[in-house]
Amino acid sequence: MNENATHPIGVFDSGYGGLTILKEFVRMLPEHDFIYLGDNARNPYGARSFETVYAYTLEAVKRLFRMGCHLVILACNTASARALRTIQQNDLPGIDPERRVLGVIRPTAEKVGAVTRAGHVGILGTMGTVSSQSYLLEIRKFFPHITVTQEACPLWVPMVENNELSGPGAEYFVNKNITRLLGADAAIDAVILGCTHYPLLMDTILKFTPPGVTVIPQDRIVADSLMDYLARHPDMEKRCSRGGTVQFLTTDSTEIFDAMGAIFFGAPIRSERIAL
Repeated sequence: MNENATHPIGVFDSGYGGLTILKEFVRMLPEHDFIYLGDNARNPYGARSFETVYAYTLEAVKRLFRMGCHLVILACNTASARALRTIQQNDLPGIDPERRVLGVIRPTAEKVGAVTRAGHVGILGTMGTVSSQSYLLEIRKFFPHITVTQEACPLWVPMVENNELSGPGAEYFVNKNITRLLGADAAIDAVILGCTHYPLLMDTILKFTPPGVTVIPQDRIVADSLMDYLARHPDMEKRCSRGGTVQFLTTDSTEIFDAMGAIFFGAPIRSERIAL
């Protein structure tokens, strides 16, 4: 593998969920090169400390930089919540001030005002994302009048990664978390899926979401935001190579990653194993 042949857009996640974001990137920017890196050997990140998530995420970002990426998207809500700001402010100036790392929380927060009429929004996320308060803080920056209520869903990621997307078990836990969220604020009319795994549970989520409540997945929002970013930063757009390639990397078993990853990406994939 020639690490300097191209300048792809890097996409990082702790596991598989970011493949739902990558799928939309590839659909909307098919001419660009992409590298996806899943740190499957050390996931999930959701219950880990801020310090650990930051250290792991920084390792992955540096690896993607070494592979030629000038732009890296943290397609992981936990990494975006716990590592993005520190990397942007403390690490990038010393690594390379011309490179950029972006996340998924800010683009999602920016869209909230367009989908809530009541001004009451719910967040469904991992323990790490919810405890970070990142959505609450980002939404408050753009829409200080909006009330935000959060609900941690610690079992949703394991359900998705075990392909338990429907049936009694999935329905029990999805119903439980949605009921608790809406019970905490009956005025909620928009719910953000604050984890990139959750769109795979969409059918079950909608089954227990009352009419009039809009469910907001991140894939299209983040892809639109990336397109807008490249349009506003033509210097970065020029540095991102266009060969229409997609490379998949994992820190764990390629056989498992390829089988599971195809569910998230919606097409067969073939990965390479690396160490961080």
